[in-house]
Amino acid sequence: MSKSRYNFSLVFRFLGKLLMFNGVFMFLCLWASVYYHELEEAIPLLSSGVITLFTGFMVYFIAKQYNHDSAMTKRDGYLIVTFGWVLMTFSGSLPYMFSGTIPDFSSAVFETISGYSTTGASVISDIEGTNKDILLWRSLTQWIGGMGIIVLTVAILPILGIGGMQLFVAEAPGISPDKLQPRIRDTARRLWIIYVALTAVETVFLMYGGFSFYNAINHSFTTMATGGFSTFNSSAADFSPYIQYVLIVFMFLAGTNFTLTYFGFHGKLKKIWENEEFRLYSLMTIVVTVVLTAVVYNSGWANSDFEKVFRDVLFQTISIITTTGFVSVDYTLWPPLAIMVIFLLMFVGASAGSTAGGVKIVRHIILVKNGLLSFKRQLHPKAIIPVRLNGSAVNESVVYNVLAFIMVYIMTYTVGVLILAALGVDFMTSLGAVATSLGNIGPGIGTVGPVDNFAHLSAPVKWILSFYMLIGRLELFTVLMIFTPYFWRRVY
Repeated sequence: MSKSRYNFSLVFRFLGKLLMFNGVFMFLCLWASVYYHELEEAIPLLSSGVITLFTGFMVYFIAKQYNHDSAMTKRDGYLIVTFGWVLMTFSGSLPYMFSGTIPDFSSAVFETISGYSTTGASVISDIEGTNKDILLWRSLTQWIGGMGIIVLTVAILPILGIGGMQLFVAEAPGISPDKLQPRIRDTARRLWIIYVALTAVETVFLMYGGFSFYNAINHSFTTMATGGFSTFNSSAADFSPYIQYVLIVFMFLAGTNFTLTYFGFHGKLKKIWENEEFRLYSLMTIVVTVVLTAVVYNSGWANSDFEKVFRDVLFQTISIITTTGFVSVDYTLWPPLAIMVIFLLMFVGASAGSTAGGVKIVRHIILVKNGLLSFKRQLHPKAIIPVRLNGSAVNESVVYNVLAFIMVYIMTYTVGVLILAALGVDFMTSLGAVATSLGNIGPGIGTVGPVDNFAHLSAPVKWILSFYMLIGRLELFTVLMIFTPYFWRRVY
């Protein structure tokens, strides 16, 4: 007698709860309509919240009627994460369509997945003319997606028990999640406490610099999520030096492993500096900033003073490395060498265990170390020479997974560029659009550069890029795995 590997009752119950959460978050954005006296404009968001909440309740209620085994398998976790993000995206696109901000379904889905995946690519041309509650919802989608809606739910709902680890492994960015506490729910809760605390602190600093609470909370949401959505058409280009430096600091913190931030709050600074990934992350930021500052300043770009050039270069370097995507300057006007460096940074990513997207620096470290050790292994074929990270040997299976991830990442990127080119997108735009979508960055090169948006792209291209944003946020394998035939095989 065959037995299914999937606990569909548990999967649908969880998906229903995710939809209910999404509906509640929509209601939270209504305060902007009340404060700015846009009550009539609040109807689309209110309607979207009601529909999403009711749908989630019905899915949960129906699924609960069936008997189910409480144990969650790893496959159930992958299904919940993947389809959870898809459902969140479809329901999250309702406010855009109902309000008329983005009436086109493909564009609305693109904007929504760009939010949840913290990519920051947009199809809205007149951001400042958009309703306040819609913009707040837009920023909130990034904040939710920053640490992961799944981890948020694990932190709040005790329904998963020991099965919560499957969700955390599938959702948390990086090679493997560091367990700060014995129970996964406690770990997720502490990560979110850090996340909320940093968001609150950044909001205070931005308000001190002259931002209203509305603009401050919006930018804090999208900074800590490394998302990059702004409430201004020019992104961060017209901000004061103080505001830009505040964003620089918090972008850097958002790109740092949250486990290290946890250690920092407890005064364990030595453990932070002992981390190889953090050291390389810091060093790379410094070196790239120094080199690009020299290149851009010596080119006489825009006849700017040294401090402004330094600030713009530092801002864009951290914005791209952390995949935040805020824009303070049109870097496509910089010298070719600087543009090339910025493009290469799109394939770096910040730290594992942060809200940043991309490959992640720790994977690059393991890739390079394993490559260098290959020469030593050739000379000593019988010796066991493991890759070491932070002084400890890395499990061989982890090394293989890193190599597989980078190989699949490159292949996926290449296929995406070819598909966009076949659909008529020019080569430079194809390179930039796929890189920024897969890396969850936001601005690219070509016609999707820092002063452009994605509105002009065709519907098929937007769907492809939406898919790339999804798999990039969930680190490829979580989504791609469900397309393999052996994932759906039954057990006998």
